[in-house]
Amino acid sequence: MRLSHYQSIFALNIAQLIVIIFKHKFTCTLGEAWRPPEMAKIYKQLGKGIKGSQHCKKLALDINLFKDGKYLRTTEAHAYFGGLWETLHPNNRWGGRYGDGNHYEMLTRKV
Repeated sequence: MRLSHYQSIFALNIAQLIVIIFKHKFTCTLGEAWRPPEMAKIYKQLGKGIKGSQHCKKLALDINLFKDGKYLRTTEAHAYFGGLWETLHPNNRWGGRYGDGNHYEMLTRKV
């Protein structure tokens, strides 16, 4: 499949997730989505990411989660939504599985 196919599915899944977040009386804002490869390289050097980030393929989004106006920074705060994210498509992966709780991504291959 073409990358654009995965990007379209990812966008639809993100929209579904955001609706679910709001239905559960949380709110959210969007963090980093697209990351230029040059920035991924810098992040890797700083120990903040990986060179081959799904952000570079437009297949990742960092979601800032809020409840009653309070920013929820912990991985645990995202756990319910992360688990749900992974049910929306078999290639969806939640960053909380490796300590990056607000990171939601899609792989172009099944792990």
